[in-house]
Amino acid sequence: MLSGTGVVVLLAFVTYLLKRLLARSSSAPLPPGPKGLPFIGNLFDLPKDHEWETFTRWGKEFGDLTMVKALGTNMLVINSSKIAVELLEKKSNIYSDRPSMKMACDLIGHNEHSIFSPYNDRLRLFRKMFHGALAGKENLDSQAPIEEHETHRFLYRLSRSPDNLREELRRLAGAIIVKISHGYELVPVGDDPMIDLVERVMAEFGDVTTPGHYVVDIMPWLAYLPGWLPGMGFKKVAVEMRKTLYDGKNMPVAFVKDRMAQGTAIPCFTSRCLEQIAEGMAPYDEDMVGWAGINLYGGGADTTNHSFFLAMMLHPDIQKKAQEELDRVVGPDRLPTLADRERLPYTDALMKETLRWQVVAPQALPHVLREDDIHNGFFIPKGTICIPNVWGFLHDPATYRDPETFDPSRFIEVEGKLAETDPRLFCFGFGRRICPGRQLADSTVFLQCAMSLAVFDISKPLDNSGNVVEPVVDRTSGIITHPTPFPCTIKPRSARAAALIRSFEDAQ
Repeated sequence: MLSGTGVVVLLAFVTYLLKRLLARSSSAPLPPGPKGLPFIGNLFDLPKDHEWETFTRWGKEFGDLTMVKALGTNMLVINSSKIAVELLEKKSNIYSDRPSMKMACDLIGHNEHSIFSPYNDRLRLFRKMFHGALAGKENLDSQAPIEEHETHRFLYRLSRSPDNLREELRRLAGAIIVKISHGYELVPVGDDPMIDLVERVMAEFGDVTTPGHYVVDIMPWLAYLPGWLPGMGFKKVAVEMRKTLYDGKNMPVAFVKDRMAQGTAIPCFTSRCLEQIAEGMAPYDEDMVGWAGINLYGGGADTTNHSFFLAMMLHPDIQKKAQEELDRVVGPDRLPTLADRERLPYTDALMKETLRWQVVAPQALPHVLREDDIHNGFFIPKGTICIPNVWGFLHDPATYRDPETFDPSRFIEVEGKLAETDPRLFCFGFGRRICPGRQLADSTVFLQCAMSLAVFDISKPLDNSGNVVEPVVDRTSGIITHPTPFPCTIKPRSARAAALIRSFEDAQ
């Protein structure tokens, strides 16, 4: 009699054989990749952390297209920005699906919102909803006061608690997006229940969408085996994550409905959608509005740039140069606004360099090929999961001079030197899956950089003996990453800067 583990192995072997027998053939070869083991393929080659480092190494060893297989599932790592554009944008009609990850989609429920929706009518409706809220000059102009107000509030909180940088960055990102998406204002101090919920949803999303983190994504049939078998612990995890996800969908909508009934709702994306439903003018229902809200505040939760403070601490000369520009253009008597951006080219370039140097989504979200394709002489089978190595694109010496060096001037054109490629072409996704809120994210990050530089000096801390504490430059792993925690000294630049920060109190 086979043990539970034996049954799992036997079923895996049968699945593997069936996939091999049913696999399509082509005269063109598959892209090269690391040699796998019999039956399991490259299952043990898939990286568990710092995925972009492994993908970049594969690119150097195997070329711009690297194919790996795990139990019959094809994964294509794209290590060339040029090829990423050729496939994911120019061939977006066949490269715009998403993988149906068993853990994230079927067991937890992420298939209900736009991120994991196939490219179909439902996704097009989602994107139309987002466009109506996030794109266009009228929308962006209406959101600018929210961004500026919440960033000023961030400066005020940070000046009072400079050791809470990560927490305050988290609150800044959440405050802007939940105000736009749900008309929600954060509690003045302490933990905020809405932001805590957003953080849990996004942290769990990052965990379950990282390729190779859950074996059930490689062997989907494991989902149908009894939970008491060895290796089935993912089932309990899925139940807990599903509850968090559905709370994240339902609770914010309930908040808006309650405020609308009381007549105290702040106009926002959700209230406008609910009003259209009530008037019979909406092609969507309340459930879809809830899922759209998750996409809005979930994506917005990662718009702030933790790497900016790390970069300024490491490069005081660059910090000083940006501050000199701000002092010259804006002056000491007010904070910079989005209206100043065109006159702050170095500060704008600094913001771009932080996006390039430590990209938030180093391998983006995967695309899936809808039908067989041949590219550059290689056969790419239908159903292949395509992963663009965005970190690799943004650190490619063929695109960026001395890519490991933090240098904002690379994005400023001068006589005899063209500006280098704008990282925003890559860091917000590709083709029909490009982030619909990228313009809002871009302006939010710029304001964070400009306002912080205008009033703060950012430096390495000193220990009790007066010695400089050097930060460890490292990043978390997953789909969404940030620098690992680092100590940092943040002080007002002057008495006048401190007064500007405190003026937030008078503006309430």
